[in-house]
Amino acid sequence: MMHPRSRLTGLLVALPFVLANTALAEQPCRPEAGAERPAIGLVLSGGGARGAAHVGVIRVLEELNIPIDCITGTSMGSIIGGLYASGMTSDELEQTLLTLDWDDALQDNPPREDRPFRRKLEDEDFLVKAAPGISDKGELKLPSGLLQGQRLGLVIKQLTLPVAEINDFDQLSIPYRAVATDIVTGHEVVLGSGDLATAMRASMSVPGAFSAVEIDGKLLVDGGMANNIPVSVAREMGADIVIAVDISTPLATRDEIKNVLSITAQLSGFLTNANAEVSRASLTDNDILIVPDLGNITSADFDRADDAIPTGRVATEEKIPQLRRLAVTEEQYTAHVVARSKRIDEPPVIDFVRIDNRSRISDDVLNSRLRIKIGEPLDVPALEKDLNNIYGTDLYENVSYDIVEEDGKTGVVVTAVEKSWGPNYLQGGLALEGNFSGSNSFTIAASYTRTAMNRLGGEWRTIVQLGSERRLFTEWYQPLDINTRWFVNPKLEWRSQIINQFNSGDKIAEYDVSQFRASLEAGRGLGFWGELRGGVRWATGEADLEVGDPALPEGDFDQGEAFLRLSLDTLNNLYFPHTGARGSIEYLAGVDALGADEEYEQVLSTILGAFPLGERNSLVLLARFNTTLDDDAPIESLFRGGGFLQLSGFEENEITGQHLGLLEAIYLRRINDFNLLPTYLGASLEFGNTWNDTSDITWDNTLAAGSLFLGVDSFLGPVYVGYGYTEGGNHAGFLFLGNPF
Repeated sequence: MMHPRSRLTGLLVALPFVLANTALAEQPCRPEAGAERPAIGLVLSGGGARGAAHVGVIRVLEELNIPIDCITGTSMGSIIGGLYASGMTSDELEQTLLTLDWDDALQDNPPREDRPFRRKLEDEDFLVKAAPGISDKGELKLPSGLLQGQRLGLVIKQLTLPVAEINDFDQLSIPYRAVATDIVTGHEVVLGSGDLATAMRASMSVPGAFSAVEIDGKLLVDGGMANNIPVSVAREMGADIVIAVDISTPLATRDEIKNVLSITAQLSGFLTNANAEVSRASLTDNDILIVPDLGNITSADFDRADDAIPTGRVATEEKIPQLRRLAVTEEQYTAHVVARSKRIDEPPVIDFVRIDNRSRISDDVLNSRLRIKIGEPLDVPALEKDLNNIYGTDLYENVSYDIVEEDGKTGVVVTAVEKSWGPNYLQGGLALEGNFSGSNSFTIAASYTRTAMNRLGGEWRTIVQLGSERRLFTEWYQPLDINTRWFVNPKLEWRSQIINQFNSGDKIAEYDVSQFRASLEAGRGLGFWGELRGGVRWATGEADLEVGDPALPEGDFDQGEAFLRLSLDTLNNLYFPHTGARGSIEYLAGVDALGADEEYEQVLSTILGAFPLGERNSLVLLARFNTTLDDDAPIESLFRGGGFLQLSGFEENEITGQHLGLLEAIYLRRINDFNLLPTYLGASLEFGNTWNDTSDITWDNTLAAGSLFLGVDSFLGPVYVGYGYTEGGNHAGFLFLGNPF
């Protein structure tokens, strides 16, 4: 039993805190009713991936029975702090950090296999994916960050879903504040109400890396710029004692500052460390500062959470002598946890759905892509997939959702914000193929795209190419229904290119072939996996003999074709596939009634499948057979082979014929973990040829080929360098930039 004098001493120590909390009852940071102890505030700093150490700190505080009455956090500290305030335990926090796919969360676009089929077709072009906007006055417009935080926002939203209906952060399991920075004024913004996930997302919006988040008319970015260790915020909430955890990234040494990126990071570090020093200086003897020794763990090392968490534990255990005075009994701690618990892990039952559409696309189009079932619990994975699919149309800056309570009913509000730097976009690109023997082709291109031309999402796209292949192309893509299944797609194109003609491996002629083509195409989308497309095409052109025997044929030609094509594409990556399939089968006929010089019929078929062999390896199998049914297609419609992965030892278009066949096996192995420049080693084994007569198509007339190569999935497009060999002595080193399939 406690001695009466000891009990009296304890009451005298606690009395000032009890009186203070009584006088400042409106402050949220206070013990549960009846507890006679100081209010304890936990302050978690920013530091990116280093923030995993916060979990180790929290675990020790739980083991010591130290109650937390309020939490403030900045950046990653706001994420950990917000999740803990929402009712997560340290075990749940650790499990979340260790199992979360950070590589996936820190991307915007959905997996390629879940993107609309039209967007997949654009991968066939050699245009850089980044597409800055352009105003009607010709001014360049850029997004506010490299990432819009689409998938990260959905991850945070899912983690906070059990408290999604709580808008006052004082009503969470633990009162909470997130700290952000107003990018206009540079001032600190303390977020204590609204949507918890949005507040956390705003607090960690590193300028330049993530887009700013607009809340109440303010553009907010990472709070570390204004208050990285928000001790002052905890004081304002009413904390009597502060436990502050500093996982800030230290400034770089002179030897570590080597380039513009490290200089930029250092400048940002000056701001963060300056305000952090002020916060540390404000701590009193009653407060406790914990600084985990994170060594070489950087703010970007999200895959090292299992290394960072123990550092938080070790640093906290070193402070146990100071922390013990804040501990309460097991019974008191249990009562504290029970009093704070508000987290409900069951998904809400949805009574209504509302669209907050901030774009020029029809509400009906957006609603058609949602599968939310009224009267049933919310299927969060299905909703996230739907929102990512909408985002994958490449029209939106952000697509998110909120759970709301209105008139006693629970609903989902889906918000779709059109890109602020659209709807006019520019892209550039280049393609290159060289065999280190003097035969090279080089093409540069620029494109202009205008999106959301009408409520159904019509698009106008124009491409200009210069170099070995000159081209001017324009098209209109117009969906016809709210489900965007049926479409029409008229096109106009002028093209001029040099085509070499070979005989037994020797170049005998060089033609400059130019043509003007018009087509009217229409079809039906088949989900995101494929489409059925058909139409008619007209072309007129000429083939001028530039080099070769004057007796060789040349002159004008006219084409009139009708076609029908079924396509599928579920590849995760067109250039270095690991899973999925891609293929098409097309019937094409040259028709005299459409203006063709000659009538002919062709069937073109391709199927490619990618099969994973573990995490880093994949096997790609390809089969292609194109045939002219009556062996009578004109020269401009012959099939061509040669070049990388098209019988690799030959030059591009070195072999031609009325028929073409290819069988290939391609092995790929990823050899690095740098997601900005994935790099692969590859090898191919190829069998095939072209033939002019059906009777010539035999295995004996098939050539064997192969290649060894290094490939990089760069921001300019896929780059391959290697060596190819074809049976018969054709071989060459090559450099290839473009789509090899």
